[in-house]
Amino acid sequence: MLEQYDLGNLMVLDIETVPQYPLYTDMPEILQELWAHKTRNMRGEATAEEFYERAGIWAEFGKIVCISVGIFINSSGKRPGLRVKSFAGHDEKKLLQEFSRMLSGQPLSVILCAHNGKEFDFPYICRRMLIHGIPFPPHLQMQGKKPWEIQHLDTMELWKFGDYKSYTSLNLLTAIFNIPTSKDDIDGSQVGHVYWVENALERICTYCQKDVVATAQLIRRYRGESLIEEECVTVVE
Repeated sequence: MLEQYDLGNLMVLDIETVPQYPLYTDMPEILQELWAHKTRNMRGEATAEEFYERAGIWAEFGKIVCISVGIFINSSGKRPGLRVKSFAGHDEKKLLQEFSRMLSGQPLSVILCAHNGKEFDFPYICRRMLIHGIPFPPHLQMQGKKPWEIQHLDTMELWKFGDYKSYTSLNLLTAIFNIPTSKDDIDGSQVGHVYWVENALERICTYCQKDVVATAQLIRRYRGESLIEEECVTVVE
């Protein structure tokens, strides 16, 4: 599977998001009301304030604090590698502008790939760019295009093979494909706490980068290829 793609043309990415405000009570009153309305059918017995820790999932109430990208290098050689870079910071607009400049400088042949990217990462990035008035790079231009004209790959969608079953996590797929992964000291549900309470953005970047590496390894497994050795993964500034 995926043998038709040149790995050198794939850019693997992952994003980490958090609630826009440290606390529910820090939100403007109108946003508190809209948050309560938005989540009324999904929070069960929890109050809108108690449920606010999950606000980072929605682009209307969250923000991006890290985008990590990975490029395959020497993909057809004996020791394939991966080069990983992160765009991170407290200023989301600046972060997105830097990411946009990088992506705009890439050839149009570059294809974006993420796990659950079509449902989460790609639309989230586009929505936050639109809010900040940042023009979309060509690789994120989706309006007016037919689905098959959008050059995005989604490792979760590929796993479905046309099936419509529920979400399959990256952790589950790395486990069944026997892809070694480093033990993380945080998971996705803790990112907001790590950001707003612990002020540990570097930990979030490390977590994001590990997901990029895991997704890249999953792509290699899909293609029936050997995994990238740990020493062949390079994180660049």
